[in-house]
Amino acid sequence: MSKSIMIQPAIHMFQFPTISSAGAPEGGDDDDTGLVTQTKVKTKKPSLYRVVILNDDYTPMEFVVFILERIFNKGSEEAYKIMLHVHNHGVGVCGIFTYEVAETKVAQVLDLARRNEHPLQCDMERED
Repeated sequence: MSKSIMIQPAIHMFQFPTISSAGAPEGGDDDDTGLVTQTKVKTKKPSLYRVVILNDDYTPMEFVVFILERIFNKGSEEAYKIMLHVHNHGVGVCGIFTYEVAETKVAQVLDLARRNEHPLQCDMERED
């Protein structure tokens, strides 16, 4: 034999006084109870950072192209152009990212370079 239990949800009714155009609650009460304010939250766009590779005389050009293709998802042609820019100008931009992504990319480049015994340097700069 089973008993059925009936549960009724509790209903809460709140009454807030209406606000007149003057900003005071209507109804003769001059106290501040029931006054509800709402704050608008504006989200700010995150700062962006350029990830740059620095030229050196020891890291092979093929390794720099490999880094650009694997870590920065560049196509072969674009990776080669960036590598030549680094070689000719001393520094080249690999991409522009949010802080956390840029920091991760720099760490990946430095780690891969060290594991392959290359002195390649990579850094990040705040985008203005």
